[in-house]
Amino acid sequence: MNSNVGTIASASPLVADAAPMIDPFGRAVTYLRVSVTDRCDFRCTYCMAENMTFLPKKDLLTLEELNRLCCAFIAKGVRKIRLTGGEPLVRKNIMFLVRELGKRIGSGLEELTLTTNGSQLARHAEELYDCGVRRINVSLDTLDPDKFRKITRWGDFAKVMEGIDAAQKAGLKIKLNAVALKDFNQAEIPDMLRFAHGRGMDLTVIETMPMGEIDEDRTDQYLPLSELRADLERQFTLTDIGYKTGGPARYVEVTETAGRLGFITPMTHNFCESCNRVRLTCTGTLYMCLGQNDAADLRSALRATDDDGLVCAAIDEAITRKPKGHDFIIDRTHNRPAVSRHMSVTGG
Repeated sequence: MNSNVGTIASASPLVADAAPMIDPFGRAVTYLRVSVTDRCDFRCTYCMAENMTFLPKKDLLTLEELNRLCCAFIAKGVRKIRLTGGEPLVRKNIMFLVRELGKRIGSGLEELTLTTNGSQLARHAEELYDCGVRRINVSLDTLDPDKFRKITRWGDFAKVMEGIDAAQKAGLKIKLNAVALKDFNQAEIPDMLRFAHGRGMDLTVIETMPMGEIDEDRTDQYLPLSELRADLERQFTLTDIGYKTGGPARYVEVTETAGRLGFITPMTHNFCESCNRVRLTCTGTLYMCLGQNDAADLRSALRATDDDGLVCAAIDEAITRKPKGHDFIIDRTHNRPAVSRHMSVTGG
């Protein structure tokens, strides 16, 4: 049998009395982000080097193993799971995992969603909806096809637009994510805002984060969102609202477009006080914080026994080490990232 496709019949029953996850600061962990692969069919300049060395396939958990871990987290109180990468839809047979997790919606899990670059959406949109996915995030940093090719190196803008069309036709609600990059898309954000809201999509802008060695100088790319918001307020009326999706974005309502705009500010205003998230990699490593290197090896516990109690105990130990917040800084002297691993390893 293909190691990535099969049933979960061999896995032991989930621990019925698994305790909820409360970190040392009293925050309940209810949101799991799962990087199903570190591979991507783009090479975005702010994210990774063009000639990346990816993990050997033998190091990855099977999709059955990822499903078992996710189900353990659901038993321990996770209510939202987001599949990420790399690009999650390039993982072979990924829809097996989506379908298995979709079966948990309404039985502990409240929402299954994913973040994608859109390149594979045209193929998968209808099946995603059939599996219970209702919302997705699509990463899109520009509406200019030439600039899109420059920033992604390998991306096809028309293919992404086709994917967005297919997703909306299938009934998926889309939020666009744009990394705000100085002197690249700063002046384009108003047009992206009108485009998104004109199609019934939210837009979130994100500060670039110092993670992983890349070919570019992040000090040249970094754009504080406080500066971007000030620019936008010369054209739009922005009103702070309490809207939440479970993630770190702070939202405003844009009067002129009647849509929502989110700001994710890991550099200028961290969002750690209400953090309810942990991140699981495709190798079974659990990161308790995106901006810290401390991690827990869940693969060893997973493969040591069919007893999910051991897996839950390993998760509990990891949660006791969840830090209060991240320490993102930009080393302007040596142009080194605050965190050595690439975002694609941890999951966006």
